Amino acid sequence: MAQSISDINEKIKNLTAKVLTVNELKQLVQAVGVKKATAQVDVITTGTFEPMESSGAMINLGQTDPPIKVRNCWLDGVSVYGGLGAVDLYLGASQEPEGETAMNRGGGHVIADLIAGKSINLKMIGKPNDCYPRPSFDTIITKDSINQFYLFNPRNLHQNFIVGVNSSDQTLYTYLGELKPCLGNAVYANPGAIAPLWNDPDLRLIGIGTKIFMGGGIGYVAWEGTQHFPLQKRLPNRTPVAPAATLALIGDAKQMQPQWVKGCYFRNYGASLMIGVGIPLPVIDEEVVAKASVSDAEIMTSVFDFAIARRVKPSFGAVSYAELKSGMIKIDGVKVRTAPISSIYRSLQVAETLKSWILAGEFTLTEPVAFLASDRSFVSQD
Repeated sequence: MAQSISDINEKIKNLTAKVLTVNELKQLVQAVGVKKATAQVDVITTGTFEPMESSGAMINLGQTDPPIKVRNCWLDGVSVYGGLGAVDLYLGASQEPEGETAMNRGGGHVIADLIAGKSINLKMIGKPNDCYPRPSFDTIITKDSINQFYLFNPRNLHQNFIVGVNSSDQTLYTYLGELKPCLGNAVYANPGAIAPLWNDPDLRLIGIGTKIFMGGGIGYVAWEGTQHFPLQKRLPNRTPVAPAATLALIGDAKQMQPQWVKGCYFRNYGASLMIGVGIPLPVIDEEVVAKASVSDAEIMTSVFDFAIARRVKPSFGAVSYAELKSGMIKIDGVKVRTAPISSIYRSLQVAETLKSWILAGEFTLTEPVAFLASDRSFVSQD
């Protein structure tokens, strides 16, 4: 029977909501079918824990005395963008320090350290003028000694992503990590059918204003993500065969927990940020359950050869996520070991944690204030 998000929120407030993780939901549908499963669930929780390179933190420092208009800034040696208001800064997760301090560290590590409550060196150079006469400032900050500190991530939660392999005779260092020569391994990023956007493939439930679990705190969907491409080719079950929809997310970093936000570094490639993100799906009708019952065997992605350093790379065909998770796929008759750069275990933990919040009445659902574009084409530079 159909129900509204308001109906579900009343159940959450009364501690009577029936909540399942997406893994539990898939098992239930296998056992009893979509119709009976729909009667046994009000909310489905999804989750992922993966590198999200297109992320960053907005930081407002509060003014010095005399005031400063920041134009160059470094946090723990990592350059921070200061071309906004006088002491508004944006720290990109993939920004790296220069020189000898650039070893295995970047903006993602600084963000994670601030979230963990650590002290960070701040160095600023200003543009002196009549309003802001101070030329420079050097101090130590923590998340408690600044005003706003929130993540604004332009592109998170790829609905699907590619598999990387390497046919050359030399090791390649990529955004998927190390690709061994002569098809020595295959690396994938997406944790598969437990991840949020597989389970709402047409973004019928997820839109601007959707409340989410973000880094152990509360976040929201702010907009479509960069490279949002909902027109990607799709299977009959509406899941895409290659990168498709993405989301821009925003959330208060002061609420976030260090176990859900980790700086990471890909050798000879650069820095990134691992973030746990979970999205609740309200069970407003049977279609929600039918879409969320999709299995790893029913979702596909493409294997690309990174030995060819071009925008369009040669493909070795498509594989299912069930094949990827088995630990071995076949490429041209050759067995190739597979591994994810996402944490499937931590992804499941995100869904479990969000479930516990909802069952305790601590997390209610929101209606999207607007839905995301469904007709966005993908533009490349030639």
